[in-house]
Amino acid sequence: MEEFCEITLDRERLRSEVRNTYTQVAKAPTGDFHFHRGPEYAARLLGYDSAELAALPGSATASFAGVGNPFRVREIPAGAVVVDLGSGAGMDCLLAGRRVGAQGRVVGVDMTDAMLDLARKSATEAGMPQVSFAFGEITDLPVDDESVDVVISNGVINLAVDKHEVFRDIYRVLKPGGWIQFADIVIDQDLSEKARNDIDLWVG
Repeated sequence: MEEFCEITLDRERLRSEVRNTYTQVAKAPTGDFHFHRGPEYAARLLGYDSAELAALPGSATASFAGVGNPFRVREIPAGAVVVDLGSGAGMDCLLAGRRVGAQGRVVGVDMTDAMLDLARKSATEAGMPQVSFAFGEITDLPVDDESVDVVISNGVINLAVDKHEVFRDIYRVLKPGGWIQFADIVIDQDLSEKARNDIDLWVG
């Protein structure tokens, strides 16, 4: 059963705090953050292939801060068009780029300039012209209607205040028969109104 929880926090301030946090992750991935980062964590705890990660540019893997492995859900087919919501430094996009091949296309969407800079550098270094990155919000993707085969995301949807808007826009961009595969954070207890509207708890 769906339960509506009113969110009254300053949404623009939340976006700013999220950008600030992930700008710092991009600039100093070994810094003091409350969440795990990096390729060793991705392989050991999330089931990524360590050899596959080692073959990627370090600029893509060092700032990885996902919470799961969306590639374990289903194989991404060659030639597919893929969009990654909140693509960060681009690790998942490069992995998707290998799967779709030269005939496919991967677009990473992120709202943090420092992460986009890392991601574009990584795609160039990896020699993957089929992978590109765009500035944008996951509630309003810079992607055409019904143009995407697969939407992926890793630990980002939880940061959006209005999940309905996120999934509404996913539905808009997916082709008929397209699908989403993502990893994210869930909780199994009710939160107080105070907790739901505490920006520090949202950002960590």
